[in-house]
This record gives sequence, structure tokens and C-alpha cells, in this order.
Amino acid sequence: MSRIFGEVRQNGYVVRDIEAAMRHWTEVLGVGPFFYFERVPIENFRYRGDPSALDVSIALANSGSLQIELIEQRNDAPSMYRDFLQSGNEGLQHVAYWTEAMAADLARFESAGFEIGQSGEIGANGRFVYFDTEAHPGTVIELSEISGAKGKFFQHIADVSRSWDGSNPIRPM
Repeated sequence: MSRIFGEVRQNGYVVRDIEAAMRHWTEVLGVGPFFYFERVPIENFRYRGDPSALDVSIALANSGSLQIELIEQRNDAPSMYRDFLQSGNEGLQHVAYWTEAMAADLARFESAGFEIGQSGEIGANGRFVYFDTEAHPGTVIELSEISGAKGKFFQHIADVSRSWDGSNPIRPM
């Protein structure tokens, strides 16, 4: 547990081929099922303060209480995902902490000196912020709001994973 952010709730992997990554996680590692969004409707996406037309595919599954997120960027819009891949990396890019008090936590982290690298929204009460904390690959910190429908969906993913029998490993959304 982080004394600053709390419990890590998600590992986010930036991949070049999300379909291959989902097959690896389900077939080799036995983690699933993955809920797959071919095109995620991200609103108000900003990279280093400027608007950016990000186009990504995302797949979500759970391994116990830890959510696994796979991300493939589908265009060349400025983002921390693009930067990660362009620097020669692929794999774990961030760890996420979840909050139901986004405004207060965001203000607390910014007052502690954390700078925002990118941000956006997925639905009502579904804001997310990535802080520019990457000292080495995999150390970006995401703060993700879960007080709305996104939080309920994340709970559904965790619930389904507990009794997953290996069938229907990829579930398009």
C-alpha cells in the first residue's frame, strides 16, 4: 500500500497488439475474461495541458482484486501512451489508484507537487489523471474516479472474474 496514494487497484499495460495481448493473458496466464472496448469514448482528453484527439482500444480483466488494463493507441495523437511506445517500451506503463473523492485527491496530489501529464473523462464521474512520475518504465501514476457508472462496471468485472471458467475469454463491449 502506498502511504501517499493508497492501494494499487490497476496495472496498465500499453501494447502494440491488444488482440495478441488478450490471448496471452487469457491462454497463458489464465486471467480473464477481458471486457474489450475497440474504441473508447474518451472526452476532454488533454496531453500536457493541450487537447489531443486520442483514439484507443482498451481491455479490462481482474486477477483477484487487481484490475489488468490493456491499452492500444490506434492513432498518433500526442499522449503518454505514444511517448511510452516511441521510447522503445511496451508493457507495464502505469499503476492506478481509485478514488471516490476526485476533486479533493487531485488537489492534494497537485499541492504535493505532482504534475499532470494527461487527463480525460469516460462518462459522468469517470475522470482520470496521469501524473508525470515516470522515473523508469511502469511508474506513471493514474488517479481514476470511480464514483459513477465506471466504478460499478469495474466491480462487475471483478465479480465476473471470480467465477470465470475460461469460456468466452474476450467480451466485446
